[in-house]
Amino acid sequence: MQVITPGERLRFGVRLVAHAPNGPRLGLLGEPLSWDAGLPLNDVPSLELTYTTHAQGAAWLRDPCEVALEYCVDGGAWSEAANGRFLRIRRSGDATDQTGAQRFSLPGWAWMLRKLVLYPTLDMVDGKRQFNAVRVGHILTTLIGEGSGRGTLPGLAVDFTATHDSAGQPWSAELTIGLEPGTDLLQLLINLSEQGVCDWQMTGRVLQVYNEGTTLGRQLAAGPAPVELVLGRDIDQAPDDATLEDAASAILVVGEEGLRVEVTNPAAVAPWGRWEAYQSQGGVKDEGTARLLAGQALERASRERVQFTRQIKPQRARFLPLADYRPGDTIRAPGEEGKPDALRIRQITLSRGDDGVVGGNLTLNDRFLEREIKLARQAAGILAGGVSSGGNGGDPGGDNENRVPAAPTGLLVSPAAYLDDEGYAHGQITVSWVGVSSDVNGTPLTVDGYELVGQTPPGTGAMRVLATTTATSVTYSPLEPKTRWQFGVRATNQGTKGVVAGTAVITIPDDETPPPDPSTPVVDSRLGIFRISWDGFTSAATGMPKDFSRVLIMMRDPLDLGDEGQQVEWLERAGTAVVPGQPYNVDREFWLVAIDRSGNLSGESTRVISQAKPLVDTDMIGEIINGAEHIITGSIPADAKIVAGSITGGLIQALAIDAGKIQANAITADKIQTGAIQTGHLAAAAITADKLAAGSITADKITADALNGKTITGPLIRSAPTGRRFVLDSSTLDLRFYPSGGSNYSRVYSSDYSGEAAVSITTNNDYSTRAEMQVASNSIWLGMRSFGSQYGGGLEVGSGYARFGYYTGSSSFDSYIYLDSAGRWVTRGRYWDMASANSYDAVHAGSYTEPGIGSGTGNWTIRSYGPTMASNMGPVCVIRRGVGSPSSHLPSGSWYVVDSNTSSFRINTSFNESFAIYWWAHRH
Repeated sequence: MQVITPGERLRFGVRLVAHAPNGPRLGLLGEPLSWDAGLPLNDVPSLELTYTTHAQGAAWLRDPCEVALEYCVDGGAWSEAANGRFLRIRRSGDATDQTGAQRFSLPGWAWMLRKLVLYPTLDMVDGKRQFNAVRVGHILTTLIGEGSGRGTLPGLAVDFTATHDSAGQPWSAELTIGLEPGTDLLQLLINLSEQGVCDWQMTGRVLQVYNEGTTLGRQLAAGPAPVELVLGRDIDQAPDDATLEDAASAILVVGEEGLRVEVTNPAAVAPWGRWEAYQSQGGVKDEGTARLLAGQALERASRERVQFTRQIKPQRARFLPLADYRPGDTIRAPGEEGKPDALRIRQITLSRGDDGVVGGNLTLNDRFLEREIKLARQAAGILAGGVSSGGNGGDPGGDNENRVPAAPTGLLVSPAAYLDDEGYAHGQITVSWVGVSSDVNGTPLTVDGYELVGQTPPGTGAMRVLATTTATSVTYSPLEPKTRWQFGVRATNQGTKGVVAGTAVITIPDDETPPPDPSTPVVDSRLGIFRISWDGFTSAATGMPKDFSRVLIMMRDPLDLGDEGQQVEWLERAGTAVVPGQPYNVDREFWLVAIDRSGNLSGESTRVISQAKPLVDTDMIGEIINGAEHIITGSIPADAKIVAGSITGGLIQALAIDAGKIQANAITADKIQTGAIQTGHLAAAAITADKLAAGSITADKITADALNGKTITGPLIRSAPTGRRFVLDSSTLDLRFYPSGGSNYSRVYSSDYSGEAAVSITTNNDYSTRAEMQVASNSIWLGMRSFGSQYGGGLEVGSGYARFGYYTGSSSFDSYIYLDSAGRWVTRGRYWDMASANSYDAVHAGSYTEPGIGSGTGNWTIRSYGPTMASNMGPVCVIRRGVGSPSSHLPSGSWYVVDSNTSSFRINTSFNESFAIYWWAHRH
């Protein structure tokens, strides 16, 4: 049986393929009515599929099977998407529906991982399977290996080991964890990924697990070739859903033994003033831990929560889902107010509706939400313990007495940093271990508690007791950041101290969170100096965090490409700083950088360019002292009372100063009063080019209309050195327009074309995609370019022809209408097929292979248009016989189109054998 399947219009194709359960490929599911696939990070994907029982492949969907989502680019090889294998488990339909539409809900193959569970063993502790200080691969391979031995999930494969992840990298995280019997593999994977231990996905039937934030956390937002999704090209809708419902600026944490800690956040959004929250933390007795947890909770509640959903259009995009980016990647995409930002992809959703066009959307997290996720993981680790990056070993001694408790096992130490009320950083540790149930000789023993011991620096003496507990985890603070500690745990039994567990050497972390970017400074010039003012806020108009120390005022010469800037002043709070000693009427560029008490630097504020203005206009000097007779001889020493510009030509007696009194180079341009030297005072050719200092002739030295009618031989004319400006380049006949604070200019330029100067206008010059218009004497072209080549919609009008359409750089996928001066026109491209129809299409074309109807099945068939068309259709069709020789009409039979409406048409026939139907229908 052959079915003509509609292809994708352009270079991105997506299709569904059926596979037998744990078996081979069955074939293409080529005629879906619609489908919608969600591919999340570290979770189970899903596929919603609507398929008619009349379509090819429907028989495969009647029974359990697997459905693979495949994609291709530019007509290349088809590839199965990661997390793109689904299970045909649920279906629904209506027997009265003549279209035979069936709806299927297919979870991803990972859904089956819940069918592999952990069995109990004889060596459980407190009813749990204990895994002590092991890598995540060891836990997963143990669970999968035991299930495989029982014959569970025979189709499941893995490509990681107990020691290395799926990328061949050693596992980074170490765990001590007790698992309840009955814990399934899917639940374990989701919990581990939520704790930040690993990332995972399914590729076909292969489970792949990676160290968190590595292979499934690619950074594609920067570098020489970033993945950047642009509004209008890659994205056509960008809805945001934001709320302040969970915001708070103060939180009260109540722990055990009367612990009460209030923490505030001055940087929180508080349009109506202080908002409070309450947090009860059972098991928390340490003030440092309470402050750490409260600070994390407040940071997550400090701002408006925004969910970014970006609707993509793969058929016209520069970057394609699955091929160029995937869940877990960080890319550049429109964020707040559509401004480009580095955002992480949390889910890709692809769909095909009644119109047959593949679309979809992305769910994105910004850097604030990504940090919230990490903070939530850290808080869960503090409260539950069990995950650590580990330390290196030490071996302090312990006390020895009769009935000495054995050493605890599975020791893990997790350090963290927190801020006190004044914003200073301190360290905190969370230590967990496996409880002791015997003495050193293996005799059962019930211990009465545990002691956390430590020393700093390691190896400098006896360990001291830091904390005691009856649980198998403890937190301790404060600790000095950047110091090295050696920690251990021992059990106690009625005053007898046990053996210290294998110890860990840890460096206490410092606060590493940079402050937010400062707001834009206000720069002006007063009294001949720069005044730089700051309002004390961040670039997001919120307050600075409590560990804020100061803002550094940075300055550079914008015309010096080698000047990277230097600090010239600083401010501890909102206010104004003064920068003196800068030359008059020369550009200086200023910006701010915030620094916190731990030395972390923020990004830059917006930069501002300004010039210092003179204190007094030079024309006024000399009017104040207007005669030499007003100065008593010898009363004003030159080195004390005469300042630059105070003695002008009018104060000097004629011929009082002759050439012999003037030192070489003593008279410079700034010493000569405006207008004092006129043309008549200069000998012919007295001033040559070598007499003029570089930059000595500036715009204010040239009078109005001085250049009128003159030729400017320099190649460049610009309205300003930086910022919003235009630049005219005579060497290329090029006029560029620059925006404020950016280099992405638009341009108007001329180029030689068949003996004339053709004019072009382009936009978005620094980006891969831009619009362009070219005007010549006999043609006009308007369209889109990508990396210099025509790509996208275009209009070309000439003196003898016109062409309008869409261009991809490949004749296989170009589509356009061409008209010439002889009154002829032609269309190039392909018509939409039936699976891609829209209710408002003027022409609907399609084909279908019928296996044979015969008297036993009613002698008729109904062919649906897909959607219900907006008005009545006029079908014209033909039947091609599938048997007999090419020159015969056998076997004979009859057929008729007996009915047509807006949704389908009906054919009655006496054929019992296979035949194909081809039709073309126009809408009235």
